[in-house]
Amino acid sequence: MNAATHPSIKEYLDALRQALHGADPALIQDALYDAEQHLRAELAARPDVSEAVAIAEIVKSYGAPDEVAAAYLDTESRVQAAMATPQRTSFKARSTGGASTEVGVLRRFFGVYGDVRSWTALFYCLLALFTGIFYFCFVTIGLSLSIGLSILIIGAPLFVAFIGSARLLALVEGRIVEAMTGERMPRRPVSPPVAMSLLNRIGAMLKDGRTWSTLAYEAMMLPLGVIYFSLTVTGLALGLGLMLAPVVGALQSIGFDAVGVIQTNLGGLVTEETENHPLMLLLFGVIGMLVLTVTMHAVRGIGRLHGMLAKRMLVQV
Repeated sequence: MNAATHPSIKEYLDALRQALHGADPALIQDALYDAEQHLRAELAARPDVSEAVAIAEIVKSYGAPDEVAAAYLDTESRVQAAMATPQRTSFKARSTGGASTEVGVLRRFFGVYGDVRSWTALFYCLLALFTGIFYFCFVTIGLSLSIGLSILIIGAPLFVAFIGSARLLALVEGRIVEAMTGERMPRRPVSPPVAMSLLNRIGAMLKDGRTWSTLAYEAMMLPLGVIYFSLTVTGLALGLGLMLAPVVGALQSIGFDAVGVIQTNLGGLVTEETENHPLMLLLFGVIGMLVLTVTMHAVRGIGRLHGMLAKRMLVQV
């Protein structure tokens, strides 16, 4: 590697971006941030050397763009393999003739309880209401204050601080999304160009479409959080309530009047005697289990879809 290959940090980063072409956008953002911070720190330690010569010296220890890209891709594959949830059991069995036959439909259906992502997605759906309220209040209050104080000298710096805080909040949300849904999100922010003046940096930040998509994401988290929370709580309450019907019926049958206030009510579709029949109570329990399992499948699907949405709106491509 010689000095003429990458005479500036920008050209080095462009080469690194090209070497990572096709990789996860979140990984690319992290790699570019780490490389830029390292190069700038090393350049600051060599004030008497030209940028091109200094970069050539730094590359000898840090690595060429293709070498750095290969190292990041290898590390990412190892980390993802270590963090991946255990693969679900294969539901194919060998028939007597040696052919592979598909079996275990019920095991696949109820196997959702053994998937860690089902439980983390369930927690995220419940948490989304509270994070959504916080994000929505943050965006609406920040925009209102920025617009309301725009006629004063404090309005401009307040707006810039609000935008910067929103981008930092998006980084925190990305870590939550990755932990709960498994979708790879950035672990480093986007570095602003150092060569630009402060005003030019602010202008670039305002022109960046990802800034406004971040604000839109944080604002829309409130309605999404309400939907996620409502669907999850309704499914859990209905499923668990029906599953408890046989238990309540059994307790009532042996004289526990304390649970006598718990009754099933089908709106007159069947008689009270039929509702309390053991077979009907057992049917309630089976239906409750089905409802609860479908709810778990739904929240796992919501987690996957929301992870893709978060990456689309929060990650710098």
